[in-house]
Amino acid sequence: MGAITVHVNGTTHSLEVDSRMSLLDVLRERLGLTGSKKGCDHGQCGACTVLIDGRRAVSCLALALAQDGTDVTTVEGLAAIGGTGGDGAPGGGTPGGDGALHPLQAAFIERDAFQCGYCTPGQLCSAAGMLGEAGPSAVTGDLAGDPPLTGEEIRERMSGNLCRCGAYVNIVAAIGDVAAAAGRGRPVAAAAGGDRPGRDRRGGAAAESGAGTTAGTVRRAGR
Repeated sequence: MGAITVHVNGTTHSLEVDSRMSLLDVLRERLGLTGSKKGCDHGQCGACTVLIDGRRAVSCLALALAQDGTDVTTVEGLAAIGGTGGDGAPGGGTPGGDGALHPLQAAFIERDAFQCGYCTPGQLCSAAGMLGEAGPSAVTGDLAGDPPLTGEEIRERMSGNLCRCGAYVNIVAAIGDVAAAAGRGRPVAAAAGGDRPGRDRRGGAAAESGAGTTAGTVRRAGR
């Protein structure tokens, strides 16, 4: 057992945790934040993705003891960091802000970018982290530049998040909308064709999304 103090969605928690416990289990079992989902429990599906100090991470592989002093944002707190910022990047707002949806949450609703909703929390947190990352990816031609977030770039950068429902087309389009609004790309067509996500596994943006069609569903993502 060990003692940690972790800041989750703007609230400080002091906990005694088992040395083998993952951050995901702490969030779900100790703090009651069930938005982050346990899918594969091996860091392969991305359903448990959260932001740790503003960077995306799979919480099923993050040891709770190693998170002492960190700031963690889950899907439940995503609106607080983005609701007042308007640029779609982490840090756009502050915990306890105006309660407006994060731009990504609003875009997922507008684009109908989800089906069953199980992977939606991870998709949203991963996309929020990705929008704050600069530099090239594995599909960038000019490795010295910071490319615009095209459909191809989004698919590559979101390839660690799987959507078993296959909602990739509208997921990539929703992320593209937010990237364009932030001046980092252009809108991506949400239709079959040349810019269609999910054509192959190498570039498969697994940006999935979530349950239902209401703002509350996308914000909390249930159990």
